[in-house]
Amino acid sequence: MRLLVTGGAGYIGSVVARRLLDEGHRVVVVDDLSSGFADAVPRGAEFVRGTMAEAARVLAGPRRFDGVVHLAARSLIDDSVRRPERYWRGNTVETLRLLDAMLAAGVERLVFSSTAATYGQPAEVPITESAPTAPTNPYGASKLAVDKALDDYTRAHPLGAVSLRYFNVAGSVGDCGERHEPETHVIPIALDVALGRRPEFSVYGDDYPTRDGTCVRDFIHVADIAEAHLAALRTVAPGEHRIYNLGNGQGFSVLEVLDAVARVTGRPVPSRAADRRPGDPPTLVAAGDLIRRELGWKPGRPDLAEMIEDAYRFHRARRG
Repeated sequence: MRLLVTGGAGYIGSVVARRLLDEGHRVVVVDDLSSGFADAVPRGAEFVRGTMAEAARVLAGPRRFDGVVHLAARSLIDDSVRRPERYWRGNTVETLRLLDAMLAAGVERLVFSSTAATYGQPAEVPITESAPTAPTNPYGASKLAVDKALDDYTRAHPLGAVSLRYFNVAGSVGDCGERHEPETHVIPIALDVALGRRPEFSVYGDDYPTRDGTCVRDFIHVADIAEAHLAALRTVAPGEHRIYNLGNGQGFSVLEVLDAVARVTGRPVPSRAADRRPGDPPTLVAAGDLIRRELGWKPGRPDLAEMIEDAYRFHRARRG
């Protein structure tokens, strides 16, 4: 298939684009490089620098596309609270424009990068796809709005869509790994501390109702995320919108992650307690039964230490 991958110069997008190429698909990456890197675009993919307006122009061109994998988004929760307009425009409005361009070009397959932030503070854990959605920040709300729009678009048009709600993504594949600016994710920050690039790790809240008082999160390897995109593409059906959680079904506390980083690196990870961040749920763990049953997908690299080892390898190669 010829596929358009938005956000294919980013962390997850570059790994997904590489895996699509491995499967023999023809890939065009569109990315404005606001948070991605041109050197992350895999060899063999055509790269077009631009926003969703440029993606729409590519779709309207002479080449016929078989599908779109839409990963481009703004994803900083704290920033979304301070500047919600950027997230409603960048995540919701721009995605609706992309959908309209797909309809005009007759492109009938979409895999959409959604998020576990759509669930907000879950009433029950593990979280199923039927759990109530009540996002606690504009980032999650802007993604949920797209999921709801896809319900309507697929009912009204010959469009099929799959939304993948990621939990915490970790690890690396080859020379594709996390290098956000600013960095907000637990594992790369902890690795920076272990490598002496930051003085200490801030633990935001140590009095949650969890086994050690710190937040518990579900981590999934970025390579498994890529495999889920392939499985979703194979099963997209016109007139249907399906939603799947992507996680391992097990949770690790912040302190457990720091301990694992120390064991993998052989270096201490000094930490200090800090105030809770508004809207942080105590526990977010995915129930993955639905995607296993319907797509036959399950995590191939569920071990947290392996994710950290892969991330550490990338971290040292890029910045060591």
